[in-house]
Amino acid sequence: MGEAVIFLGPPGAGKGTQAARLAEELGFKKLSTGDILRDHVARGTPLGQQVKPIMDRGDLVPDELILALIREELSERVIFDGFPRTLAQAEALDRLLQETGTRLLGVVLVEVPEEELIARMLKRAELEGRSDDNEETIRHRLRVYREKTEPLVQYYEKTGALKRVDGLGTPDEVYARIRAALGI
Repeated sequence: MGEAVIFLGPPGAGKGTQAARLAEELGFKKLSTGDILRDHVARGTPLGQQVKPIMDRGDLVPDELILALIREELSERVIFDGFPRTLAQAEALDRLLQETGTRLLGVVLVEVPEEELIARMLKRAELEGRSDDNEETIRHRLRVYREKTEPLVQYYEKTGALKRVDGLGTPDEVYARIRAALGI
């Protein structure tokens, strides 16, 4: 029986860093749907050939195709980073986990106050030379995140799977809180 962890959190919360550390230290496979899609396209797999024209147009890949890709990638222990993004995807992922006998250990919501997120992302933009990440675009990204993610937070809260984790402090402190919340 496999195990899964889902990471949720706004841009700049550090969830990608924490998911990668958890994967590396505890032997989880980190699944990023964007990475999976690009890999299938690059390898020219049948699914990759199916999604390439969709991605080339800049359209969203339909949930059925995303779930087919995820099913192929499921292993003993997986971390989902950046998926699900919608309520329909969350419900479909629940069914997929149930079908494959994969136990959801928890949905980690890394919480950071908005002003701290903005400061972090402005600093990151400066370090990486990303001129497109100015305060206005960052605030817009955070608004979009809240609109899209709030239903997921409510959904996972109702199922009892949501684990709220304070994202302030050192990366080690946040990591310790995540492991404690998941009981691993």
